[in-house]
Amino acid sequence: MKKREFVVGLDIGTTKICAMVGRQDANGEVEITGVGVTPSKGLRKGVVVNLESTIDSIERAIEEAEASAGLEVSQVFTGIAGGHIKSLNSRGVVVISRGSREIARKDMERVIDAAKAIAIPLDREVIHAIPQEFIVDDQGGVKNPLGMSATRLEAEVHIVTGAVTSAQNIIKSINRAGFEVEDIVLGPLASGEAVLTAEEKRSGVILIDMGGGTTDIVIFVKGSIRHSEVLALGGDHVTHDIAIGLRTPALRAEEVKKAYGCALPSLIRREESVDYPGVEGRRGGKISRTQLSEIIEPRIEELLILVNTEVERSGLSHLISAGVVLTGGASLLEGLPEMAERIFGLPVRMGRPGGGTKGLERIGDSPIYATGVGLVHYGLAYRQGKRMAHFKGRNLFSQVALRMKEWFGEFF
Repeated sequence: MKKREFVVGLDIGTTKICAMVGRQDANGEVEITGVGVTPSKGLRKGVVVNLESTIDSIERAIEEAEASAGLEVSQVFTGIAGGHIKSLNSRGVVVISRGSREIARKDMERVIDAAKAIAIPLDREVIHAIPQEFIVDDQGGVKNPLGMSATRLEAEVHIVTGAVTSAQNIIKSINRAGFEVEDIVLGPLASGEAVLTAEEKRSGVILIDMGGGTTDIVIFVKGSIRHSEVLALGGDHVTHDIAIGLRTPALRAEEVKKAYGCALPSLIRREESVDYPGVEGRRGGKISRTQLSEIIEPRIEELLILVNTEVERSGLSHLISAGVVLTGGASLLEGLPEMAERIFGLPVRMGRPGGGTKGLERIGDSPIYATGVGLVHYGLAYRQGKRMAHFKGRNLFSQVALRMKEWFGEFF
């Protein structure tokens, strides 16, 4: 097959970097043909803090994916997250002045551009402008107005913005590793492509993507994204609490958390002891699983309450019928779904990327791969013209430079 038929999704996370190579088979199903996963050494809370370490991790992840897929990679679709991500909803309006009054694709682009014409700080840039619905001459709920007749076209649009420098450092890391960025995608939006069903999106669902450094929230209602937020808290904060509580290295604390951690002490049925090492060769000790869970529980509860507060703030909680979907590496903690059900008062399930995706047999359908698989799904839809481009190479930064020039022109 031609190399162009393959898509590479690059999930650059705080704890791991995952490269996924995929394609669409003859039956139209997405097939993962190569995977590369390496520890992430250079990011903190989703933001690059060490460029060289990030470049090295990207290179190793993609090299592993190339060897697994048996092809050479040149372009990637990459995810972006971090506490700098902000979102809002906006509305655009345009007049259809042609004699035929028929809505063309350029009219849809114009109305989205009109919705994007909002005042944002000079150090931020629009990453996504996602149409929620179109209004054709006061008739709302239109998903695709192409070809319809109208005198006025409106659009409700979800706009995601990010810090220019954070996005620039992600792109720079990938470029210096020897690859081009085909598009940038909000991490939890990509995860939703892999783990959510169309029915869940229509009914109203909360997706919580829990990573090492961040917890990403996306709310879908009536098939469209209505709210998104990134909290700079994740699984690493639980690991830190364990490391402090046990006086053990963070690496060992992470191992203890994964092997024995539980978010609810009440779920631990029998007394178990956990051995753990000390710091720098010092004597370690033993702790019961119940005591370990009592260290974990307050941090997880705090995190889920923050998420629930964000959901309430969105004003959409009354529209959620399909419940909550948990995904991401930190969601694998035992007892987390039960605690989430108690806090949200909604049904909760684990989001795994297995549905509609072939080729995951070698690595499993773990939630840790949700964003990587979702980026492949997104990339294939983009190649087929089903997704609009958000990143246009150097334009992301030249637009900011132009705005700064205009700003200086107004005042000097």
